Amino acid sequence: MSNRNLSFLLAILFSLLTVCPVGGAEIWVSPDGSDREAGTADRPMRSVAAAVRKARELRRLNDPSTAGGVRIVLRGGVYPQDETLFLRPEDGGTAESPTVICAAPGEYPVLSGGMAVTGWRPVTEAVPGLPQAAQGKVWAADIPKVGNRRAEFRQLWVNGRKAVRARTGEPGNMARLLSFDPAEGTIGIPVPAEGLPQDAGQMEMTVLQRWAVAFLRVKGIEIEGDTAVLTFHDPESRLEFEHPWPQPVIGGERGNSAFMLNNAIGFLDAPSEWYADFEQGKIYYLPREGEDMTTAEAVVPVLETIVEVAGTAARPIAHVRFEGVGFEYAGWMRPSRQGHVPLQTGMYLLDAYKLEVPGLPEKAGLENQAWIGRPAAAVSVSGTEGMDFVNCRFRHLASTGLDYVRCNRNAAIEGCVFRDIGGTGLLAGAFPDRGYETHVAYVPDFEGELCRDMRIRNNLVTNAANEDWGCVGIGVGYAAGVDISHNEVSDVPYSGISLGWGWTTKVTCARDNRIAHNRVHGFAGQLYDAGGIYTLSVQPGTVIENNWIYDLVKAPYATNDRAFYIYFDEGTGYVDARNNLTPDVRFDANSPGPGNRWEKNGPSASPRVKDSAGLMPAYRHLLEESRERR
Repeated sequence: MSNRNLSFLLAILFSLLTVCPVGGAEIWVSPDGSDREAGTADRPMRSVAAAVRKARELRRLNDPSTAGGVRIVLRGGVYPQDETLFLRPEDGGTAESPTVICAAPGEYPVLSGGMAVTGWRPVTEAVPGLPQAAQGKVWAADIPKVGNRRAEFRQLWVNGRKAVRARTGEPGNMARLLSFDPAEGTIGIPVPAEGLPQDAGQMEMTVLQRWAVAFLRVKGIEIEGDTAVLTFHDPESRLEFEHPWPQPVIGGERGNSAFMLNNAIGFLDAPSEWYADFEQGKIYYLPREGEDMTTAEAVVPVLETIVEVAGTAARPIAHVRFEGVGFEYAGWMRPSRQGHVPLQTGMYLLDAYKLEVPGLPEKAGLENQAWIGRPAAAVSVSGTEGMDFVNCRFRHLASTGLDYVRCNRNAAIEGCVFRDIGGTGLLAGAFPDRGYETHVAYVPDFEGELCRDMRIRNNLVTNAANEDWGCVGIGVGYAAGVDISHNEVSDVPYSGISLGWGWTTKVTCARDNRIAHNRVHGFAGQLYDAGGIYTLSVQPGTVIENNWIYDLVKAPYATNDRAFYIYFDEGTGYVDARNNLTPDVRFDANSPGPGNRWEKNGPSASPRVKDSAGLMPAYRHLLEESRERR
């Protein structure tokens, strides 16, 4: 389907689903407008940021029109964001006078963090280092500039499809490590058939390590016969070889961990692969069959965060809603700058090491410590009351799609699609970072720090974690009163829905959460120690019920057989699992806490679960829409 026809289809769908409320102040915006205009329907503004400022001024001046709310109405089209759209407490409203940023009836607006790559031309001259099979077949374009510098990026989309950074192997066809030597800080691999460059240049290594993947920038290459011995840049080299969990496996029951090499021009040998030579300012791409690069729409991301909603517990942003809006083309640059060695769920390590003498005051037998950071998100939300996303679309995003970080209450995320997401589709709650050791039970001093009373309902999450395979479809850390229901989660390389954090049996702030009537399938596609529904730590009052979980994929490079439909991992306590339908009894409880109850899970659950699980009837059109979209 062409982009034009796709846009027409979406316009029809959104006209049925998304209508801005009537009454109150209206500010209209169009890609063809001007920020010098009045913001009326016939004289629209051009930028969303300018419209938000206008709304802020109306509220500051207590304009009578705001009594019925403020609606920022976006006409269809793409709104390129030169900088992150920043919402602050002054942009909020009240229950009676909300601020709504919504699509015009029948139209589909997109806030984009991307930039077009134009001027593609066939490369007829020989390209140094390019494999012979690709000579004369690649196309090249100049790397676009952002201001006075070349854009930095790790992703490229062509006609709405994510292209592949030039690599050795591919998922399902990867080589395995030969050695992993923490003392020397080296990894040994078989020399690939493509060969290796003499200079490591920008080359990276992706290593599968149990329930996560590490991205390591290669520093040096030594060839010893049929073996290549690699060293890596810091800080990721120090982290990779010091931290004990998770590390690659050598000599596992199914062999050693797998790996890929990428980001060298010598690996560019298959259709849809690309390589950016940042020193020369060129990007090379080998088109798929039938792609015409003279008319192709090629996009690279230049922002990591498209929208930042930044209130505080004391001064929250209240009663703001995005409705019918798309968020597309956000990047993720950490691996290029500092590598990426995660602990779990994409949370990257800042420091981690094995304890020579085990034990902490909080956990007597603990043999390691770890401090983490939180990955970037295309839309980041903190300090809100009633911050909602309804019928929105999150696509072509390289890290987390939507992240409710901290201090969020009474939020609704409903009818949204998360598709083609590099990290976690939807993330919420505390994953205490920076100076907070990750095994310490989290109990905030101030209750307002907690994410609570959130409704995550009737959303479609598919093809998530397609870059950082250790991320999940829906992930919730420490939180209370979160309802995750009637969602469909599919096509993820690790866990589908993850709830909890901390690996502790001590009392935390997590409680009264609910995972119900979800349909989870096509999970554990690349990694293991996974669950269709996965939990951690004590969560009194939490219920997992009436979910339909199936199609547990046998990961081709898992080094053991640890993947389950429901997985109560370390410390999980006071959780009820009942009437969850699965094809067979494949569950696990690894070092669980007290008070868990299992009742009628597996094939013995009611077959009626199939009828109620997943998207409710009013939202099932999202499945068809997703199939239509690239």
